[in-house]
Amino acid sequence: MHSNVLSFLRHLRTSAASVIINGDLFEFWFEWKTVIPRTGFRVLSALADLREAGIPVVMIAGNHDCWGGDVLTKDVGVDYRMDGWEGGIGNWATRVEHGDGLRPVEDRGYRAVKWLMRNPLAIRAFRLLPPDLATAVAGGSSNASRTYASRDRGQGLRDAAVRELSRRRDTNLLVYGHSHVASLEQIAPTQIYANPGSWLDAPHFLRITAERVALRAWTGSAESADLHAFDRPAKESLTKP
Repeated sequence: MHSNVLSFLRHLRTSAASVIINGDLFEFWFEWKTVIPRTGFRVLSALADLREAGIPVVMIAGNHDCWGGDVLTKDVGVDYRMDGWEGGIGNWATRVEHGDGLRPVEDRGYRAVKWLMRNPLAIRAFRLLPPDLATAVAGGSSNASRTYASRDRGQGLRDAAVRELSRRRDTNLLVYGHSHVASLEQIAPTQIYANPGSWLDAPHFLRITAERVALRAWTGSAESADLHAFDRPAKESLTKP
């Protein structure tokens, strides 16, 4: 998986106008005052290369990497967001968020601890642990989460997307992650829900242009065929090719 991510990020230097990473790029990420997890070094370097090439990079916090700080924002130069991103991508009014905690049933236990994971006092206390010990502790829970397969096949997060789009009538494209289930679905005449899935299972990504959003598999080239796609003609309706 690591080599796939690196080859993908390197390819984006010549094929992308901007990049959005929707959480859980790292199995575990934490920033001590002078130490960061060693396993993220090459990925950080690839992100820094994208920024040096003039490509904007937005990184949204997931449940594995919600402790970002100056290394990501100042040293690497990514736009690190805790609560998602909204804006225009081509002609798509877009909302992107990781989606952790949105499933009423499957995320019930996680919601009970999410507030603690992001509490400043808890983060400060965790920072007092020796980095090797802290990484080992966090790595155990991270591995359990990453090998987790959604029992509902993504239905809970899809239902959350339907509810969110019903509130956001002006949003054309809503992107979640977290469930490890790839999806691209038209919810309303001018609204679609997308989820690129998990690179642990099969490397997939979303390619969004002015008039098309496509789900693709990474096979070493960003020009691989669309697995699913929707076009958005000027008349504001969506068609599946």
